[in-house]
Amino acid sequence: MSSRLSDLYRTAFVTGASTGLGMAFAEMLLGEGVEVWGTSRDATRLADLLARYPGRFHAVALDLRDGATAERAMTVANQAAAGFDVIINNAGYGVFGEFAATDFAVWQEQLEVMLVHTARLAHAGLRCLQSPARGGRPAALVNIASLAAEFPLPFQAGYNMCKAGITALNQSLMMECEGSPVVVLDVRPGDYRTDFEGSVLRPGQPWTKPAMNRAWAAFAEMMQSGPAPAHAAAGLRRALARRRSGTVRIGRFFQAVIAPFLARFGSLALSRRVQARYFHLS
Repeated sequence: MSSRLSDLYRTAFVTGASTGLGMAFAEMLLGEGVEVWGTSRDATRLADLLARYPGRFHAVALDLRDGATAERAMTVANQAAAGFDVIINNAGYGVFGEFAATDFAVWQEQLEVMLVHTARLAHAGLRCLQSPARGGRPAALVNIASLAAEFPLPFQAGYNMCKAGITALNQSLMMECEGSPVVVLDVRPGDYRTDFEGSVLRPGQPWTKPAMNRAWAAFAEMMQSGPAPAHAAAGLRRALARRRSGTVRIGRFFQAVIAPFLARFGSLALSRRVQARYFHLS
C-alpha cells in the first residue's frame, strides 16, 4: 500500500465540497498531497478551503439542477487539471415528506438532480478517466451512494430511490471497467454528523400524522449522534489505496457491519420490521 495517495493520484474532482462529507473528502485528499478541484453551487462557500490550501485547492461553481452546465464545468476543470485521476460524485440533498401527499414535482426534481444529473457527471467523468491521454495511470470513479439503498429511510422515498439507482450504476460500471486502470467505488455512508438533517427539505409542515414527527425525531437524533465526517474520509482513503473496485460501507459499526450481515442472512420483512421499530412507526 502506498504511503500517500499522491503516489497513486495527482488530481481529484469532488462535488459538494463546501460542507459535510464532501469537505471531509477534499480535506483528506489535500492532506495526502492530491490537488483538488471542489465544487459548490455557490463558490464563495469554498473560501475556507481556498485560504487553507492556496494553489492546491481550486473552487468550481457547479449546480446539479442544470445537468448540461454541470457537465461543462467538470469538463473545463478536467482540462485545467490536465486530467483528473479521482472523481467523487458526492453532492445531493434530502427531502422528508409523505410520498403521496407531496407534490410529485418535488420528487421528480430530486430524481433529476441526484440520479439523472449525477449519472451524467459519472458518464462525463468516466470518459475523462478513460482518456488515452492519461497514459493508463491509476484512476478512480467514486459515486457516493448510501446505506439507505439497503435500509430505506421512512418518508424519504426520493432519496432512497436515488441512492439505490446510484448503487446499481456503480455495480454496472464495476463490470464494465474490469481489467482497466479505472476502479469504481460504490461508497455507502451511514449517518454522520454533517448537519445533513438541517438542510433536508420538509414540504407540507406541520405534519398531520404523528408517525412523521416520530420518524423525523429519530432521524435527526441518528444523524446528530453519528461519527465525525473525518471517519468517512478515512474509510474512503483506505479504499482508494487498495486500488480495487468494490462496495465500501462506512459508518458506525452497527450500520456498516452488523446490519448488512443481518440483512444478508435475514429477510426483507425482518429488515422492514426493524426499521419500523427504530423509527417508531410501530
